Amino acid sequence: MTKRDYYEILGIPRSASGEEIKKAYRQLALKYHPDRCPGDHEAEAKFKEAAEAYEVLRDPDKKRMYDQYGHEGLHGSGFQGFSNFDDIFSNFSDIFGEVFGFGGGRRSQRRRPSRGADLRYDASITLEEAAKGTEIELEIPKTELCDRCGGNGAEPGTSPEPCGICGGRGQVYRTQGFFTISTTCAHCRGTGKVIAKPCKTCRGSGTIVKKKQIKVKIPPGVDTGATMRVSGEGEAGELGGPPGDLYVFIEIKPHETFIRQGDDLYVEIPISFIQAALGTTIKVPTLEGEADLDIKPGTQPNEIYTIRDKGIKHLRANGTGSLNVGIRVEIPKKLTKEQEEILQQFAKLSGENIKSPSKGKKKLFNF
Repeated sequence: MTKRDYYEILGIPRSASGEEIKKAYRQLALKYHPDRCPGDHEAEAKFKEAAEAYEVLRDPDKKRMYDQYGHEGLHGSGFQGFSNFDDIFSNFSDIFGEVFGFGGGRRSQRRRPSRGADLRYDASITLEEAAKGTEIELEIPKTELCDRCGGNGAEPGTSPEPCGICGGRGQVYRTQGFFTISTTCAHCRGTGKVIAKPCKTCRGSGTIVKKKQIKVKIPPGVDTGATMRVSGEGEAGELGGPPGDLYVFIEIKPHETFIRQGDDLYVEIPISFIQAALGTTIKVPTLEGEADLDIKPGTQPNEIYTIRDKGIKHLRANGTGSLNVGIRVEIPKKLTKEQEEILQQFAKLSGENIKSPSKGKKKLFNF
């Protein structure tokens, strides 16, 4: 099934400001709220659809990716929409607090396990590594479950106890009109449990910060801006939830010899004017060592020779780019007497009239 355009869902133009995006979603959330449309499956679908659109368009990075590449561009961001209403209410608690005055206007259960945050790492590699592929080792500081308490936050030999304020529900309820309003219990912070004896290592949080060595394989053909997703290597989840992912953003270091454009490489090689006129075979650098290049007679300055399959391997297809060799013809600044005589003779044979330069100083421009 084809997804609808997010701007169309919210009824806003692509130039809408952040406040306009928020206002449009707030109106739709109130209109299609499950407590106002009980049993209406179409309203529930529109409620989820609007939440997904708002989640993307309110985030500058997701919005930029969506504006440039559409729904396909969001596949690598880790966002896959919302699976249930509780995820929506927990993500947009500020919106529902504004609409209903409290925590969402819906009978919420205790705080549930949640997925850990994603991590980002910027990695710089050489052009050679990008061409051949490589494996890099990263040292990432990240939160992981505490080894001492196993992640429950309680000192070994003890266990978390039901919260006496909310009765273990994680929510405190009150009635307002035809809504039953719930707010997160401030005493247990929505977990429904309290820790009488916190773990000495993590101090009751259930997580600790560790530096972890992670190996990441970089495939041949990557370029600056490529993103590698390492599943499960983000921050630890809360209350037993799954960990987030690690996203490695690739940057290619500038090369002293080659310039890269897409999968093609460019290099400039100097030759003498004699080599350009008569033709020759020269050595040119490639990422795999030197290669022979035949220069045809009469080669002109800035002429480009192309050597196929000496560029960068295509990342998502078979084949390899080309190496483009730009020819720079160098003219000698000084000649020996014998060289000058030979060139004078060549000029006569070519019918060119060569005059000796004036020894006096002469202005180049008369202004």
